[in-house]
Amino acid sequence: MKRKTALITGASRGIGRAIATALAQNGYDLFLACHKNEAFLSELKKDLEHQYTVTCKTMIGDISQEETVRKLFFSIDHLDVLVNNAGISHIGLLHEMDLEEWNRVIGTNLTSVFLCSKYAIPLMLREKHGKIINISSVWGNVGASTEVAYSASKGGVNAFTRALAKELAPSGIQVNALACGMINTEMNGHLTPDEINTIIEEIPADRIGQPEDIASAVLSLCAGSSYLTGQVIAIDGAWI
Repeated sequence: MKRKTALITGASRGIGRAIATALAQNGYDLFLACHKNEAFLSELKKDLEHQYTVTCKTMIGDISQEETVRKLFFSIDHLDVLVNNAGISHIGLLHEMDLEEWNRVIGTNLTSVFLCSKYAIPLMLREKHGKIINISSVWGNVGASTEVAYSASKGGVNAFTRALAKELAPSGIQVNALACGMINTEMNGHLTPDEINTIIEEIPADRIGQPEDIASAVLSLCAGSSYLTGQVIAIDGAWI
């Protein structure tokens, strides 16, 4: 019997690291990818293999580039779950943003989702099952001032999710997205404690989310009904 396998992009820290840990706890062998943090990724691989007796393979590179993704999938012959988690933000006024930075945000947040899905789908079609889970943002639903590129990229992820789910549903493959609210990660490190407390006052759950909250939702989608597909599920403490 084949062991369960999952690929997580942006796996070295934050939400990706929490998802990798949760899947390892549940017996998944893992493919872990990140752009630059080789030391963090190697440490995670070592920890997960030691604690949970799973196999982890790592890949360093820019997954907005097809050659990187092609090399990553060269070593994958079976895949149950793809978690498209890699993401970056950009804070600033749109008219002050240059094209290079725009392309970097769109490439990391959206093109990578296309490329990893493109290469994962044939593996899942062969088995007639699979889960593609895209880590998105509430700003992809409603937009955020001074985060136009980020909002556009995540809005694209949401539309991508809904469309691909319709395309793959007849083949037994589910595609869903988790639209994250305020999560305690380095991406929000530019906020002061006072700014975070102000945001918490707006969140009915009376706290910001933790990476483990997103990891728990990923596990639910992995184990959930095959009839649940094409959904963009907000994980935001009823904030937005």
